[in-house]
Amino acid sequence: MENGTVYNETTEPEAKAPRRRPFGFTLRHLWGWKLPVKVVQTIFSFVAVVCEEIVDNCISCSGLYFFEFISCSAFLLSLLILCAYCTDLYESLGQDKVQKVNFWAVPVIGASFLLASIVFSATCSGSAVESAACVFGFFATFAFAAEFGGELFLRRKQKHTNERSENPGNTPSATENQPLNKQS
Repeated sequence: MENGTVYNETTEPEAKAPRRRPFGFTLRHLWGWKLPVKVVQTIFSFVAVVCEEIVDNCISCSGLYFFEFISCSAFLLSLLILCAYCTDLYESLGQDKVQKVNFWAVPVIGASFLLASIVFSATCSGSAVESAACVFGFFATFAFAAEFGGELFLRRKQKHTNERSENPGNTPSATENQPLNKQS
């Protein structure tokens, strides 16, 4: 114990704490076409909400109220899913859970938005603001349908690739059991 020190310094440097992203925000989980589709869904849903909120008077308000509920719910849910993909919540919940919720929420939201848009367009008085709300409702519906179609395509493609790549247990085929040289 020279100089009163009990332990020697280690040769390994101290591990640095992982660098945190600002607010935990990242776009690495939404690659390719998924980010633009998610953003378009959120924007179209928001514009539909804003347009229906501008409506001053209505003849048959039940369609307007139904559209209001569905468009606001769609906006909030699409924003929540977008935030789940772009923040640390993705790692906290787990990739499988976030993708499963997204896979089942998107067609439900899209179908609800389609129904609400049809009902609202059938009951609206035809003002420009009501028509704009209907149009953006249909646009949002198409954005949700496009994502669901893309997800179905990717799942089918992945399933087909997995089925082709699996080896059925290294069983030799009939041609592998034949000798290379034919002997008489």
